Amino acid sequence: MNRREELKQMYKEIKIEAGVYQIKNTKNGKVLVVGTPNLKTINGKRFELQMGTSINKPLQQDWNEYGEDAFVFEILEVIEPEKDPFFNMKETVSKREEHWISKLQSFGEGGYNSAKRV
Repeated sequence: MNRREELKQMYKEIKIEAGVYQIKNTKNGKVLVVGTPNLKTINGKRFELQMGTSINKPLQQDWNEYGEDAFVFEILEVIEPEKDPFFNMKETVSKREEHWISKLQSFGEGGYNSAKRV
């Protein structure tokens, strides 16, 4: 097997984990809670903020004001797929995201999520 095929095979074997993570501003305590079917998207969210292209304007403004060092990215929950044939990962991720938004009160003065999602 050549190197290219080996790399393809390794990529296919990478386990994709669904879950919920937070981006916390350590200066003002505000939080953004994000549910995702692939926790590796954390890197993409960080890159958006670094490039100044985040669609979450309040988060982007605070990132620009306080700097990258003022923010902590933390996984809150990893969601394991169930064997049940009716298990819906997208729905489960959405419900767990709502749970964490409610628990952390990450909307209004407390965060960067919109209140309508709760």
